[in-house]
Amino acid sequence: MSDDLIHDPQGGMPRLLEIMRRLRDPETGCPWDVAQDFSTIAPYTIEEAYEVADAIERESWGELKGELGDLLFQSVFHAQMAAERGLFTFDEVADTMSDKMVARHPHVFGDESNEKSPEQQTADWEAIKAQERAARAEKGVLDGVAQGLPALMRAVKLQKRAARVGFDWPSTDEVIDKIVEEAQELREATDPDHVEEEFGDLLFVMANLARHLDIDPEAALRAANAKFTRRFGQVEAALAAQGRRPEDSTLAEMDALWDAAKAREKAEKSRQ
Repeated sequence: MSDDLIHDPQGGMPRLLEIMRRLRDPETGCPWDVAQDFSTIAPYTIEEAYEVADAIERESWGELKGELGDLLFQSVFHAQMAAERGLFTFDEVADTMSDKMVARHPHVFGDESNEKSPEQQTADWEAIKAQERAARAEKGVLDGVAQGLPALMRAVKLQKRAARVGFDWPSTDEVIDKIVEEAQELREATDPDHVEEEFGDLLFVMANLARHLDIDPEAALRAANAKFTRRFGQVEAALAAQGRRPEDSTLAEMDALWDAAKAREKAEKSRQ
């Protein structure tokens, strides 16, 4: 019966769960899958989440279906390992999320009115999350902010938590002043450890500026990465047209080609 399910193209979630169970079978499963544990799979989980974000960024909807499947498989993998240890099952994961969503949306699933502003709904959401943290005995303001988050994302979450209790600059002007201060401290640092510390401080304040400007710093940096990749590709293409490569040219020549690529992009935007 399980073989029929595994080969059923419309087997849905039960099919995927059975495939995962078979992959982890200690006697007949895949040796690589059997050898994994939570810590070895976690990096793949993070990677798959970013690939989902990348597909959305590029509006590649055909790829998005596959990337969401890859991310779902990560949840299935973790749940299977948990089930093997007697910790919890995939159904319990789904039930936990369902319970959380129902509890956090009383204006949809309960008696509260849903005629609320987005700001009020956000405030209600944070109040409910605070109650959940209290139930988990998280007493500190910053307790519960996951250590495994990408550092830039975690910085913003930490700052948001602190801002809720009034520990925040009142405007972007003060944040920018702090950036100038931290940049000067970085300039003056000489010891390698001190340089790294000051660089971290500067990044942390830059993340805070993003929060004040209502910008997602991860998204902004992804866009900057994409722009750099695009423009450097144009530099390479221009050099290739001359029968050369970047390593065969000078910095001044590449800078000139970079400026030309930048000017073309600006001209194209102005025509749109």
